[in-house]
Amino acid sequence: MNRPLNRRHFLQTTGSVAAGLAAGAFGLPAWAQEAGDHADHKHEPLFKISLAEWSLHRALGAGEMTNLDFPAVAKNDFGIDGVEYVNGFFKDKANDQDYLTELKARCDDLEVQSLLIMCDGEGQLGDPDEAKRQKAVENHYRWVEAAKFLGCHSIRVNAASAGSRDEQRDQAADGLGRLGGFAGQHGLNVLVENHGGLSSDGAWLKSVMEQVGRENVGTLPDFGNFYEYDRYQGVEDLMLFAKAVSAKSHAFDEAGNETKTDYRRMMKLVLAAGYHGWVGIEWEGETPGEMEGIRLTRDLLIKIREEWS
Repeated sequence: MNRPLNRRHFLQTTGSVAAGLAAGAFGLPAWAQEAGDHADHKHEPLFKISLAEWSLHRALGAGEMTNLDFPAVAKNDFGIDGVEYVNGFFKDKANDQDYLTELKARCDDLEVQSLLIMCDGEGQLGDPDEAKRQKAVENHYRWVEAAKFLGCHSIRVNAASAGSRDEQRDQAADGLGRLGGFAGQHGLNVLVENHGGLSSDGAWLKSVMEQVGRENVGTLPDFGNFYEYDRYQGVEDLMLFAKAVSAKSHAFDEAGNETKTDYRRMMKLVLAAGYHGWVGIEWEGETPGEMEGIRLTRDLLIKIREEWS
């Protein structure tokens, strides 16, 4: 499916359909009417679709493509014009101005927007040892600067810590607040993903965000990383602070629906929070392969968007 064509068709039809929504012609709930009004007034889709680089981690790990190739794969293979990087695929390039300039030039040529960098392996922002916590904060500085240069709006970090529930909250909030202060000087956001440990507990991560209390420190809710915590409740908890969304997918049935997550239920929660930004595809399944898994996820998101438009 060619996404640009779908998007043009969407934009052509948004006005009349949204007017019907506003009038309650289809008896839709308030969140859907509000979403339709947003599309009409802003002349934008209900949400935009981006691609998380982790979706291609096997191809990248096998050397079949590189981080520099990623924007072209997103645009040419999937018709997607927003990309989310993973720092592990260019770990030694954060301060390499020539490399970043080349990556930015490729994005500019393709009219692809760099959205965020997912940062792992830089230490625990909630480390119980204050010196180690500060070192972890400083380790992220180079990624803030790289993200700024590429034109991203955020970096995605982890809220790893140790200790009691309250201790971990306090420590993570401290580290995130410090990093948020630095990122704010560059006009960037620091986003925490539910990504294991207590961060996969929606109530806990919500309490961390409330304690940080910074506009530029928010969340990136992932549909699939809640484990022992109800994923729908978790997304609802974290959408209060969301500045990006990760549409995790693992498997699909013959009708094209994701079998682990009810995508329509999830996207209702996303839109009900007033969010109309980028929703990032993150394919993590085994079968089918990465390219087909990404296509299936993209097609489901497009289908839902068109159903509600």
